[in-house]
Amino acid sequence: MAPPLLERILISNDDGIDAPGLAALETVAAQLAEQVWVVAPDHDQSGVSHAISLHSPLRVTQRGEQRYSVSGTPADCVAMAVGELMPEPPQLVLSGINKGANLGVETVFSGTVGAAMAALLLGLPAIALSQAFSRRDAVRWETARTLAPGVIRQLWAAGWSKDVCLNVNFPDVAAHEAKPLQVTRQGLGRMHGLEVTARTDLREQAYYWLSISRQLHDDTPDSESAVIAGGGIAVTPLQFERTGHGAREALAARLGL
Repeated sequence: MAPPLLERILISNDDGIDAPGLAALETVAAQLAEQVWVVAPDHDQSGVSHAISLHSPLRVTQRGEQRYSVSGTPADCVAMAVGELMPEPPQLVLSGINKGANLGVETVFSGTVGAAMAALLLGLPAIALSQAFSRRDAVRWETARTLAPGVIRQLWAAGWSKDVCLNVNFPDVAAHEAKPLQVTRQGLGRMHGLEVTARTDLREQAYYWLSISRQLHDDTPDSESAVIAGGGIAVTPLQFERTGHGAREALAARLGL
């Protein structure tokens, strides 16, 4: 086994402290660092993006040595780890491993990516990791668990800009069938919209479920979705700056500014 890459790694996620993807990431991180700190939400926080809890207190529960759950969002967890729980800041933050790919527009809503973006805000290198699946009851955790250590070592050796975090997606194939890592662009992904389903409870009161609708889009060959569909491992640098520069110039021209 290769020697530890770093002294301290912090891991978090959005699926919650008891998620199988977090357990897989703990195994990965243990191969990369002498100290692995786990600070994750105490329940599923999928879809909360970069949200932080400004209007309610946070409760922390110790779950073991260097292992905590927080009654907040993934971004809250990173903030609590760095600002309160860890005596020294981590050298790398890993978020995931998410149950399902985070591709295209969906990365804007992802709590997995949100934790990595919170780390970016705090000036820390961060990588979000997700495992694509076709069936919810047959997620290939072994693919990400097997490939992630090598991918993270490869990325750390190469280095990346301080103004981005990295979004890594593993394909829904066996580890030995996965194609090499490719640097990708976000692209459109598969998110199509948001659907509202109305139901009535036993007291005849209305309640509603929100869900994401998905469909295939014509993405470019270098997009996350195209690479994942082809069995490759995708890594996309993500940043806070989201200005549409072409639209900005067009709007300024229309306004005569």
